[in-house]
Amino acid sequence: MKKNSESITDYFKKTDKILWLFTLAAVVYSFLLISSMQRAGNYSFLKNQIIAVSIGIVSAIIISVADFRYILNKWYIAAITAAILSMLVFIFGIQVTGTDDTAWIEIPGGFTFQPSEFIKICFIITFAKHLQLLQDKDLIKTLGGVCSLVLHALLPITVIHLQGDDGTVVIFAFIFLAMTFIAGVQIRYFVIMGVALVVGIPIIWNFFMNNEHRSRILALFDIDGNALTNYGWQQYQGKVSIASGQATGSGLYNGSRVEYGIVPEQENDFIFTVAGEELGFIGCILLLLILFMIIVRIAVNANKTYDFSGKMLCTGIFAMIASQTTINLGMVLGFFPVIGITLPLFSAGGSSALSALIGIGLVQSVCYNFEDDMETVSIKRDYRIRTKL
Repeated sequence: MKKNSESITDYFKKTDKILWLFTLAAVVYSFLLISSMQRAGNYSFLKNQIIAVSIGIVSAIIISVADFRYILNKWYIAAITAAILSMLVFIFGIQVTGTDDTAWIEIPGGFTFQPSEFIKICFIITFAKHLQLLQDKDLIKTLGGVCSLVLHALLPITVIHLQGDDGTVVIFAFIFLAMTFIAGVQIRYFVIMGVALVVGIPIIWNFFMNNEHRSRILALFDIDGNALTNYGWQQYQGKVSIASGQATGSGLYNGSRVEYGIVPEQENDFIFTVAGEELGFIGCILLLLILFMIIVRIAVNANKTYDFSGKMLCTGIFAMIASQTTINLGMVLGFFPVIGITLPLFSAGGSSALSALIGIGLVQSVCYNFEDDMETVSIKRDYRIRTKL
């Protein structure tokens, strides 16, 4: 019994307690919002969320005690998993109500899951390993090395685009940019990519976007036209719900707009509007503070580790959660078009919650193995000194 208590104490000493605290705070907060929101319909979003989060927390704990270097050395398992999930979508993929893509798979029991959420984690693992190999061979700043990274990223991006899930494509792009930048890829390559993107905007607009994509973007500027009754309706109603909450909100289970489901998809992409109406400005600030602290703690762990691959893992998870948070809030507030991005750890959706928790488990693994990381660096440094002598 004593050994077990010592093991638990040792575990919490080695992991990031603040990150765990705010992760659990996000989970509890999301349960409150989802339980209040689901009175608008007959579907038990809360039950599914509790199941997914429970699996996610257990998975995160298991992953956190594993050595992240061992996980990276098994990168091919992540690659195979991503390939299988991608193929399954093309064979069994379905379109879920409220979405415009075929990126979901139905499983027994009436549940659905979105493979692209897990492909993001697989991509971060394989990409971190790729960056480590280039770093070890001093190829990360060469044209060939950068081209190999671009090809690596284009593979899942192309697959996800073919599934119609372009919102997730944007998240992949941010993960790619963040990891390559922190890895030390030279600025000139980012400038080249930026110029290519700007030059390619007409091609993207005319050949890669459909009418719905273009209409969602134009709705941001069409204040007096069809925006309020068509593609801009969701964002307009979302802003009205947030404004109606004023400082303290109407109270949980008391929001009339929440009860009647005025805002479409308020259980997932627009869960922030539930917080705004029922908990007001204070509730919104609390939600933002929780997510901000999660993102900051991930960045802190990325910064303090001496292991390059561990830094890359943390950077990838940081980019995933930070970009999803920024884009989701931008969608809800009308700064960005609606592209189907969930609010990490808050939106109802088992795939999204499970993916975020697995990502946090990887960050905790880097933190948990920090002392071993320092010892490895010390051994390598001593070896180099002896070799020189």
